[in-house]
Amino acid sequence: MSRSARHNVILLIVALSGCLAAFGGWRFAKASAPVNGPIIVVSVDALRADRLRVYGYSDSRTPAIDALAADGAVFERAYAHVPQTLPAHVALLTGRLPFETGVRDSAGFTIPANARTLAELLGDRGYASGGIVSSFLLRKYTGINRGFAFFDDERPVTTGNVEASLTRTGVDSEEVAEHWLDSIGTTRAFLFLHLADLTAPASDNAAVLSSEYDARVTAADAAVGRLLNYLKARQIYDRSTIVLVADHGEGFGEHGEHGHGLLAFEESLRVPLVIKQPGGSGTGLRVTDPVQLIDLVPTVLDFAKAPGASGLRGRSLVPALSGHPLAATTIYAESLFGQYRFGWAPFTSVISGNYQLVTSGSFRQLLDLSVLPGERVDMSASHPETVDTLERTLAEFTRFKAPVSPAVVSASDRDRYEAFGYVGTPAADRAPDGAVSTVDRVGIVEQFRTAVRQAAVGDGRDALEIYTALSREEPANPDIWLHLAQTAAALERHELATSAYDQVLTLSPDSIAAKLGAAASQLRLRRHEDASVHAQSVLDSDRANPVEKAEAHEVLARVALNKKDPATARAEAQAAEAADPNRPVLPFVEGRIALDEGRAADASAAFQQALDAATTAHRPPLADLRVYAAEALIRVGRPSEAEALLEAELRAFPSNARARAALQALTRSAQRVGTSLAQH
Repeated sequence: MSRSARHNVILLIVALSGCLAAFGGWRFAKASAPVNGPIIVVSVDALRADRLRVYGYSDSRTPAIDALAADGAVFERAYAHVPQTLPAHVALLTGRLPFETGVRDSAGFTIPANARTLAELLGDRGYASGGIVSSFLLRKYTGINRGFAFFDDERPVTTGNVEASLTRTGVDSEEVAEHWLDSIGTTRAFLFLHLADLTAPASDNAAVLSSEYDARVTAADAAVGRLLNYLKARQIYDRSTIVLVADHGEGFGEHGEHGHGLLAFEESLRVPLVIKQPGGSGTGLRVTDPVQLIDLVPTVLDFAKAPGASGLRGRSLVPALSGHPLAATTIYAESLFGQYRFGWAPFTSVISGNYQLVTSGSFRQLLDLSVLPGERVDMSASHPETVDTLERTLAEFTRFKAPVSPAVVSASDRDRYEAFGYVGTPAADRAPDGAVSTVDRVGIVEQFRTAVRQAAVGDGRDALEIYTALSREEPANPDIWLHLAQTAAALERHELATSAYDQVLTLSPDSIAAKLGAAASQLRLRRHEDASVHAQSVLDSDRANPVEKAEAHEVLARVALNKKDPATARAEAQAAEAADPNRPVLPFVEGRIALDEGRAADASAAFQQALDAATTAHRPPLADLRVYAAEALIRVGRPSEAEALLEAELRAFPSNARARAALQALTRSAQRVGTSLAQH
């Protein structure tokens, strides 16, 4: 959508929602005496506190955040509750811990109906509410949009490039925020702006990761600066309440993890928290008491003079903004990444005062957070009473609710999650008593992430080598076998692929991705009966979605084409398009039939129709579509166009032997023609 079109849509949505906000809030306007300006929460995804100048990092290039901090209060010890984007933001916007909402991973979870969001609570007070997010991880499907009268999660539309469609720049998201603020006609507003400039693929090289991270922090700062300049230009900055925070931090290898999601040590939990109040109140304060993300909801409700929601564990930070000390509290954090994806023990943590107790299976460490990170050692042996106290406290948190099973994640969504480093597919809780510690297996996840990155940039052979090694380390993990199979298939090693797919289906008999992959590899090996059995199994499954069923019908159509059965091929192609209208199987089938019948011009037209349909739907072409289209073009005497198609196919699929052979044959033919002309 163009920027002008998006602006018009914003105006329409605001016009409709404004009436509802006014109706819901008129009763409270006289009774309350809230801040006289907008309340703005800016969440910078994956921002470590210690990478900002205001927290002592001299290499920081963040003039906007520095300026905001100079105008507000800085909380030196703010902590997240989970090092993953969705559950961390659910905690931030509901004021409830992950085990209270049930949202315990970024994949396979949505906010339950009984967890009211800050937008809903402020909407009850007549606040216009707008949410603008920058990441696939916070799309509307998750329920994070609940309560927002206006919510924008638009991201770039791309063809075949998963990573490019996962986030939009903070500057683009900030522009949407400006349009929304311009359109609402009131300063009684709540804006939630999420910036995802830092959520890029991680590197396992600490120096490279650190340098790239700093550059991305600067990019996020640019978006913050634009917002502050906008507020000042509209003369509402002084009246604005602005909260700058992060959902979680990022690991730079301190405990073996480069990125976030798996471990919950301080580097993944400590986040910046800056609060600027209207009129310069609280300017220059530095609060040293530990605080937590679930404190944000009661704090904002306090600013709005709204009644507190019942059952919240967090507390308002407003007293601290007046210089009053906060009561001691214990801060809970968790990561169930290893539990859901690998069957390892969960990682849990409590922070009390200067101490952090971290546990995972038999692993226990007591850390003194007042000591520099590089100098911390396990103090559990010398402080057994502290360990005992914190273990009892941790048990009080973890006794409340057992982890719920995540929903099934589609193959396409799995690829998106893995681009963020969330490798593996969450499944039902499968961590037995005495399960291996997540801390002891962090190297497995690091290798898995490296292989995913290598495969994404075309280094399939190196990725296959890693997956093969991982399959020996974790032979009962179906996701590793699935990646091994898919990587082998991409390298045209279909015997290895089918063997690996068999392993997946032994471990996870209902895996739709494995059934489809096995069908495709068996088709390549011209084992038509085996391919048909796997495809039909997908069609018979109630777990398969329409897109997956369309893929199964496509396999059956290709089997029919190979068997010279055009009637069945057409019927399966029609069924595929009925399930997924954006999958141009029918023109592909018509092109194949025409090519077999010697009607090259008709075949070329049909293949072009299929190529155009894929482009319109922002999808990559069907497998081998460009190869068959090139063959038709050669037959009608258009070799240069055929060459361009084959080169495009090899750029996308470097191991496509059929495309490479066709291009080599075309090149040899051109050379023979050139030699003949030269001789005459």
